[in-house]
Amino acid sequence: VSDGGDISQLTAAVPAASSTPATAPAGAGTPVTAPLAGNIWKVIATEGQSVAEGDVLLILEAMKMETEIRAAQAGTVRGIEVKSGDAVSVGDTLMTLA
Repeated sequence: VSDGGDISQLTAAVPAASSTPATAPAGAGTPVTAPLAGNIWKVIATEGQSVAEGDVLLILEAMKMETEIRAAQAGTVRGIEVKSGDAVSVGDTLMTLA
């Protein structure tokens, strides 16, 4: 960013997807939620797939930038709630890991 000849560098952190919502019933699994509003660009994980912590589950597009949504823990993908092209808001459940 330039302001009157001075150049400054800005960085922004994207918060990790919530791993434990307060409203999840016991035994329902762990929801993967949207850390920011945008559109689902690509769903990578499939129903029933085993994933390791850090695996990319889907890609969210926001402000013309792609953000990889990764598994916060190892588990099995259950209940995919979105598909490519869907618009999501912050906190929306994208899928559930069991």
